[in-house]
Amino acid sequence: MKISLLELRKQPGRILAALENNERVILSCRGREVGEITSVQGTQRTRMAQEHEAFGMWADREDGTDVAAHVRSLRKGSYDAL
Repeated sequence: MKISLLELRKQPGRILAALENNERVILSCRGREVGEITSVQGTQRTRMAQEHEAFGMWADREDGTDVAAHVRSLRKGSYDAL
C-alpha cells in the first residue's frame, strides 16, 4: 500500500488496518518515496483496560459516588488561596 503524508494524517485507521493485515505501507512525500512502515511481528496485542488488575480497585470507595463533589473538594484549597 502506498500513502502520502496527507493520508497518513487524515486516515490513520486505514493504515493501522493495513498494518494489522501485515501489509507493507510505503510513505511518500510529493510523489517521492521517503519511508516504509511495517508491522511488528511476534508481539501480543495490548489487553483491554478492564482486563488489567488495577481496573476497579477503588470501586468500593464511598467518595467515588459523586465525582463532581469529590473533585470540588480536591480543588477547594487551591482556589481558596487565590
